[in-house]
Amino acid sequence: MNFKRIYRLWRREGFKVPRKTRKRRRLGHSGNSCVRRRAEYQDHVWTWDFIHDHTATGQVLKWLAITDEYTRECLALEVDRSLTSDRVLDILTNLFLTRGVPQHIRSDNGPEFIAQAIRRHGEQVGLEMLYIEPGSPWENGFAESFFSRLRDELLNVEEFMNLAEARWFAQRRRHEHNEERPHSSLGYLTPAAFASQLADSTTASATPQPPFHQPTAESVTQPILS
Repeated sequence: MNFKRIYRLWRREGFKVPRKTRKRRRLGHSGNSCVRRRAEYQDHVWTWDFIHDHTATGQVLKWLAITDEYTRECLALEVDRSLTSDRVLDILTNLFLTRGVPQHIRSDNGPEFIAQAIRRHGEQVGLEMLYIEPGSPWENGFAESFFSRLRDELLNVEEFMNLAEARWFAQRRRHEHNEERPHSSLGYLTPAAFASQLADSTTASATPQPPFHQPTAESVTQPILS
């Protein structure tokens, strides 16, 4: 058998030279799951994730959601053709300026989340990244729950004609989630109402109380004995 015959058989069977694969380093472990590292107060743990969809013309849409695990607030719901690590950093920076820096952000090992720029930025602002165990989406259960409802109630229902329409629906969905939808885990309050209650209680506890004066003997009126 000469080279030409082998090459002809190779092409006929559709064989290909296997590409060299590069092993990826995974950063997560079970200790970072939403069960073992639970959010204890507002802005303690944020969670984020991506989901993909497409327009009516077949163009790709990539959705990014960032939520507060304690208050269930949707802090950001962005959609674009692509969302690089630089764009994610811009979204995070805007949230840090308006809301503050959380202690932790939980995510999977997606390339946008494990990028050096993301981790370096987190270290600079004192943010700890919680990477879940690879192949264990249930460890990021709050993000999975949010996207499950987003898929069932919006992406599988609405057909987006273009990017601008998808962005309009994203803003309406975020407002509906925060302002109109009660959550059983929040005592059937909306995330916005629950966060408002937390803010009111924090303000009340921080308000200084008037000093208590111990009454003296002169200030106490003695009863008149008949």
